[in-house]
Amino acid sequence: MVTMNSRAGRVRTAGVLVPAAAAVLLLGGCGGSSPGEASSGGPSSGKGLGDQVSPSADDPGNGDAPASTTFATLRGVPLDEGAQSATDGQVVHPATAVPVLDRPGGRTVATLPAEQLGGPTWVPVVETSGTWRRVLLPSRPNRSSGWISATSAGLQTARTPYTIQIDLAQRGLTLLKSKRPVGRWKVAVGDTGTPTPPGRTFVMATLAPAKQTPSPLVLPLGTHSTTLDTFGGGPGTVALHGWPDSGVFGKAVTHGCVRVPADALRRLSSVPLGTLVLING
Repeated sequence: MVTMNSRAGRVRTAGVLVPAAAAVLLLGGCGGSSPGEASSGGPSSGKGLGDQVSPSADDPGNGDAPASTTFATLRGVPLDEGAQSATDGQVVHPATAVPVLDRPGGRTVATLPAEQLGGPTWVPVVETSGTWRRVLLPSRPNRSSGWISATSAGLQTARTPYTIQIDLAQRGLTLLKSKRPVGRWKVAVGDTGTPTPPGRTFVMATLAPAKQTPSPLVLPLGTHSTTLDTFGGGPGTVALHGWPDSGVFGKAVTHGCVRVPADALRRLSSVPLGTLVLING
């Protein structure tokens, strides 16, 4: 579980691990083999890492404002312009759904639910204005953000020391802790037809998919494919996950997800939910 040191207010461990039966997600950039890539026992082309998603289970809504989940497309939300800007690691978790505004004290454009994919919602704070916090959201359009009140009842605040950097041109991933690299790996990224979307996003969940998939864990991010509106019936969510064929690392061969080596997946699985991910185009 995500836990906090009450004195330091820091996230200490990774987010809740959600079994596939509790939250099955069709990941838009994760399935199948790209041209020229061996499948190595992976799912056939056109299949994601799950196939039984139920959007209604994670999209309860709240009055007229839609719930900001990976299944939602929001209107009227400000887009994050931070691109590659790091933060101080602050993340927040709403104990109950909280309103998301288009500006401090402005119009409600969404609600941020307490859970994402069966686990707790943790989102990064990218801007502060008085008692208002601008956070990244897990919904379409990519780079969706919004303002929530720091005085909202039950809102929990913590800090993660980690940042994940992905260099699409170099096809590399760097894990930083307290701004210092603690791991670097070659990875596989989206090909030209289904690129990995650049920008600032975050680790949304930690999932244990079905046994027949090529990765023991999947880390969905708060961003989506820009070329696939849906993938096998799901919302086209981009994720970090493993792959059994090491020959893909260093190549642009996926449908948008980032495939990582086994040791990278182990390290990344301990990163707290809400941790910032900077994808450099």
